Amino acid sequence: MKAFIAELEQANVGELLYNEPLSKHTTWKIGGPADLLILPTGKDELVALVKLLHKHGLGWTNLGRGSNMLVSDKGVRGVVIKPAQGLDYMRIDGNTVIAGASYSFIKLSVLTGRQGLSGLEFGSGIPGTVGGAVYMNAGAHGSDVSRIFKSADIVLETGELVRYEREDMRFSYRHSILHELRGVVIEAAFELEEGDRTEITSTLAAHKERRLRTQPLQMACAGSVFRNPPGDFAARFIQEAGLKGFQIGGAQVSELHANFIVNTGQGTARDVLALMSHIQSTIEERFGVSLVPEVLVVGER
Repeated sequence: MKAFIAELEQANVGELLYNEPLSKHTTWKIGGPADLLILPTGKDELVALVKLLHKHGLGWTNLGRGSNMLVSDKGVRGVVIKPAQGLDYMRIDGNTVIAGASYSFIKLSVLTGRQGLSGLEFGSGIPGTVGGAVYMNAGAHGSDVSRIFKSADIVLETGELVRYEREDMRFSYRHSILHELRGVVIEAAFELEEGDRTEITSTLAAHKERRLRTQPLQMACAGSVFRNPPGDFAARFIQEAGLKGFQIGGAQVSELHANFIVNTGQGTARDVLALMSHIQSTIEERFGVSLVPEVLVVGER
């Protein structure tokens, strides 16, 4: 590790933060320290970083906005990569929109809509980055990334830079090939359609109004905690089980949306995991339904 650090500090790949609390980098505001958090400032820097990690035989954890991630209270050992400002860009070429990994998915949805491009309306309430949305095949309102995905530039764990087309991504419900191989999205391209700007912005406004009315966005949370069972909704089961408002430590089932867990102020990863387990066992016992977590749990247990 010492040899890696010495070489890393000479490589100028981005900001290096040692023993950085990851609670500062997740929307749950939960998580212990990363041994080393690295913020690459551009495509070349990210590729160079991954090549250097591979050279030294070191693994890493990828972090976007932290909106779909629960980091353990003990933190993450080794290196955490968080694409930074140099990958926060968007450009439009005809009906194709290209965005860097750290670009806001909500912002992308809103700005393309204002240009009269349709297809990303579903993303107006997904509080993550473009890289995270591709990784998770993020979706809402009956659509998801796979419907509009064109290609992505990805650096694999060997440092090889590849371009994956839609057919390469193995998209399924909240899943992509990036769950099976290690890689970091650098940028992604989405194929949209020309639409009526007034109609698109009206749809975006309706989605926003509904989101503000039904989701606890003023509290620290991480979006939907469990995947929806086929043909149904996780929130329906949790609500019918009477678990809205149920609390363990500083983690509470939201009063607004039953599939959200909020951090009431002093919540820990241990609290969230205990609450998730209680929800799963209750729903299994009451309805015979197994709820599968949608959030990613990372770090030292």
